[in-house]
Amino acid sequence: MKILELRALRGPNYYSRYVAIYMRLDIEALEDSPTDTVPGFKERLQALLPSLYEHRCSVGEPGGFLQRVERGTWAGHVVEHVAIELQNLIGFSVGYGKTVDSYETGIYNVLFRYRDEACGLAAGEEAVDIVDKLFKGEEVDLEAAVARLKEVRDAHQLGPSTGSIVNAAQARNIPWYRLSDDTSYTQLGHGTKQRRFQATVTARTSLIGHGIADDKDWTKQILGDAGIPVPKGYSCESWDDALWAAEQIGYPLAVKPLVGNHGRGVTTNITTEQELREGYEAACARYETVVVESFVRGEDHRLLVIDGKLVAAARRRPAHVVGDGQSSIQQLIDCENADPRRGVGHENLLTQIHVDEQTHRLLGQVGMSLETVPKDGEVVYLKATANLSTGGTATDITDDVHPEVKYAAERIGRLIGLDIIGIDLLAETLTKPLDQQSAGVVEVNAGPGFRMHMSPTHGTPRDVGKHVVDMMFPDPQDDGRVPITAITGTNGKTTTTRLISHMLRQAGRQVGMACTGTIEIDNHVIMRGDYSGPQAAHAVLKEPTVEHAVLECARGGIMRRGLGFDECDVGVLLNIASDHLGERDIHTLDELARCKTVIVDAVHPGGTCVLNADDPRVLDQGTYWARGKIAYFTLDPDHPDVAKHVEDHGIAFTVADGKIVLRQGQVQADIIEVNDVPIAFEGHARFNVSNALAAAAAGHALGLELADIRQGLMTFHPTPGQLPGRTNLVEADGVRVLVDYGHNVPALTALEELVGGLTAKRRIAVASAPGNRRDEDLRALGAQLAQMHDQVFICEPDPRGREVGEAANLLRSGAEDANAGKVEVVLDEHGAIEKAVDAASEGDLLVMLVDDTEFAIQRVKGRSFRAAAPIAKG
Repeated sequence: MKILELRALRGPNYYSRYVAIYMRLDIEALEDSPTDTVPGFKERLQALLPSLYEHRCSVGEPGGFLQRVERGTWAGHVVEHVAIELQNLIGFSVGYGKTVDSYETGIYNVLFRYRDEACGLAAGEEAVDIVDKLFKGEEVDLEAAVARLKEVRDAHQLGPSTGSIVNAAQARNIPWYRLSDDTSYTQLGHGTKQRRFQATVTARTSLIGHGIADDKDWTKQILGDAGIPVPKGYSCESWDDALWAAEQIGYPLAVKPLVGNHGRGVTTNITTEQELREGYEAACARYETVVVESFVRGEDHRLLVIDGKLVAAARRRPAHVVGDGQSSIQQLIDCENADPRRGVGHENLLTQIHVDEQTHRLLGQVGMSLETVPKDGEVVYLKATANLSTGGTATDITDDVHPEVKYAAERIGRLIGLDIIGIDLLAETLTKPLDQQSAGVVEVNAGPGFRMHMSPTHGTPRDVGKHVVDMMFPDPQDDGRVPITAITGTNGKTTTTRLISHMLRQAGRQVGMACTGTIEIDNHVIMRGDYSGPQAAHAVLKEPTVEHAVLECARGGIMRRGLGFDECDVGVLLNIASDHLGERDIHTLDELARCKTVIVDAVHPGGTCVLNADDPRVLDQGTYWARGKIAYFTLDPDHPDVAKHVEDHGIAFTVADGKIVLRQGQVQADIIEVNDVPIAFEGHARFNVSNALAAAAAGHALGLELADIRQGLMTFHPTPGQLPGRTNLVEADGVRVLVDYGHNVPALTALEELVGGLTAKRRIAVASAPGNRRDEDLRALGAQLAQMHDQVFICEPDPRGREVGEAANLLRSGAEDANAGKVEVVLDEHGAIEKAVDAASEGDLLVMLVDDTEFAIQRVKGRSFRAAAPIAKG
């Protein structure tokens, strides 16, 4: 088998509403070997992955997939299920998958859901290798494959604290984005509603508070001045300073680096000068300034305060073993580390215990070594600090915190000035006030870890991530989303996208727009290029000033990566016509329709699907896939389906008596005269009248008043400034120049009425088409160009996989077959523009259907054209 393509679909897509891994798989000779023809295949597969029994597949019951294997299925289908199960084995619960054949024998499109993109991609590769070996009867090392996937998981997955916040956000339907591949920097929500955080430090975390928490001396001074019990101590810059501090305080002591975390470099219960020396050197290795302070006897506790409220408390105990009277301490450590709950770093509930110098020192203090056999039930501590990262354990005691201790913890959070703070408190118990026992705050932590509270070794887990999300989004109904309007179709996408954005801006909204040509934020161009895909959507939705997102969604982006969002408020489906057929297994108009209807399928149930009732496929399939309310638009005021929709109190926009109108039930509301809509060209550009209707329907769905819609339609002009490269009509020294982007037959057919309606002695065109169209589409485009123009200059700015000149010659062939007057191929687009400009004279119409529309417009500005040739007299 051979993987031809492997990529992540990051949003709703052609195959499903879910994010999924897409694999284009060539099963080669296995096309002739379904599973029922391979002796013992089912048994080997089931023995290798017994948990596959839970896969219901299309049968709909446990064991369903194995039934399919027994009856006979193909290798691609088996790869799908193995890839799903491999992810389950490393802790990512997934279940959805789909495998469909293609137009090529032996090649399948394999889809399966993922939780982590890198793990999903790796699982796909491992699944192909495993299934290939199963078909060949070779041995499969499943343990090694799972171990490799775990490495990928550990390298890419969010940490437990970050993950808890993201999970809580998802529970509230708040979208999230990972802003950096190698850190936990994360965004929740969109645009103006977004909130950002890294690990457990949020955008509102005080920089001063963070600095105080990092400086243990500063922390103690602030808390001590406020009457909070803290250990007596000094900051030391040298060994002599440390000795002096020890004399002032008296043993036992604790030594720690002034700045540090996770208990690194901390030594406690120091009782001799030698131990002090060792502790001082361990702390110095972490930070040049060392704190020497009194050792407070008591249990180690962590109090977590979020947004001024105590939300969790845990009693922590250092890494330890309990003797059984028979095993040595090393054997007990090995046994403890064999606990499946213990892993490396933060991968599991607990962390493995590693023997280090501190371990040997603590054992030596009590006259033990790793070879000592402790008594049955004897507790032997192996670390001085109770951090989970060094193998410690945690017991949740949130419900046992005394009210006075709770108040003290919340007060500490206010004194330090942190929105999320972890307080390390040594105390005999949390069930009585601090002033009635031996107690002291030894440290406070900015960005504290949540693992001990989410998954305590003992006691009740606490959903602390939810408290962070509730702090950042205090309104329970706030899902952090800004309205998203998505526009797709074969033609008119960019015009409609720009018009909707203009309407919203005119109504005072801050708009982020992405389309073919630019990304614009607050009416400022921030990027130029083709931005009609999911990455452009991400760029807009991450922008902090965006109140509304208006996104053009082209077929290519949908097929390659899916949508750049999980759901939208308004989905606009303009039309479905022949273009790009033959690419990415889209060969028919019905298949293209399914691609385009991904937009309306992504509209949330409370949103609106804006559908073109004049396009039979949009009316049929768009209506079928629509999840929200439907608003139709049509140029036919007597459209029977629309009339029925209106009668049922549905919304429709149409043209009646020369006006754009809204209809619902018995109500008809006039919006604007068609002649007052600049892009309509007094009704000659019917395709733009249709685009205006779509934009009006979208604006209405977004809550704009009719006056706002009218103002937007009236002030949107087909100029290079407002609508670059789309029906830009300019006058240049007696020559009319129409610049547009039409590159397919439906686009030219729609443009034909406007071109024919503009008076001209001759009509001269410059045109091209990308090479990734079918031969028959290129010839048809050439024929259409010839029918509309007296002279055609054909160029080829982008061969897109063809030999240079091949696409241009197919266009010329089609034009010549249509009996064109004059056709010339000039491959360079700028050269073709120059030729057309030189050929034009006063009274001509120059139609430029080019990629570099800006160059075309600049080229004709200020140009002196030849005077019109005199009419010969017979």
